[in-house]
Amino acid sequence: MKPAPFAYKKARTLEEAVALLGEKDARLLAGGQSLIATLNMRLSSPSLLIDINGIGGLDGISVKGGMVEIGALARHVQAERSDVVAKNAPLIARAMPHIGHPAIRNRGTLGGSIAFADPAAELPACLLALDGEVEATGPKGKRTIKAQDFFNGLFETALGPQEVLTAIRVPAAAKDTRVGFAELARRHGDYAIVGLAASGRGDGKGLADVRLAFFGVGNTPLRVKKAEAALTAGNIDAAVNALELEPHDDVQATAKVKKHLAGVLLRRVAKQLLEARA
Repeated sequence: MKPAPFAYKKARTLEEAVALLGEKDARLLAGGQSLIATLNMRLSSPSLLIDINGIGGLDGISVKGGMVEIGALARHVQAERSDVVAKNAPLIARAMPHIGHPAIRNRGTLGGSIAFADPAAELPACLLALDGEVEATGPKGKRTIKAQDFFNGLFETALGPQEVLTAIRVPAAAKDTRVGFAELARRHGDYAIVGLAASGRGDGKGLADVRLAFFGVGNTPLRVKKAEAALTAGNIDAAVNALELEPHDDVQATAKVKKHLAGVLLRRVAKQLLEARA
């Protein structure tokens, strides 16, 4: 199937991209690994496609002020191979090999994945688990949006109509940082049936500040605070029983199966957190 007709413009500066977004039904094109598919299936039919790949300075990966900053145009493969990410954002490093397949990771961007806000995607859940933030640039300049305020609904975010996601930031890992990640998919690289990204701190013989972000079980990545409290107290069984998830049936699995799998993943990830603490 071919996409509906659209105009194409290549933005050379961030300011130009912001201005072009003021045109009716305009969409940004970065890696295109999600957008092109929706265009071809006519699930999306913008009148203007704005290519931002020519904008410089949006693909860096660095540590600034205790935060790992990843530019929106950084390709998945860059993050996957980055020593900075491996050392300072180990949860993201764990998640990267699960994102699609090598051809997709070669073109797909981290900013695109976050902005697309697919509820079955790995990176939005990682951003939420790490208490990260998004940098957005619009007509009024830059602003920062916390991850917990960014994902509003199914494929919906807090970005304004003329805002460009320019970077994501997560706290740099410390010596006591603990992370865990697991997902279940029919084939490696496919969208997860259920997934879980987790972070916390080693605190003596236990854990503190546990954050659990499930994906594939709702319209956005979801934290489960009662389960977090139970796991912080060291009770894995109680954490599983406290899961407050209400997934829907879909083409991959029934709601009952998804909820069962969420408990399976919680046990696996809890083990990762506790083993890392030891």
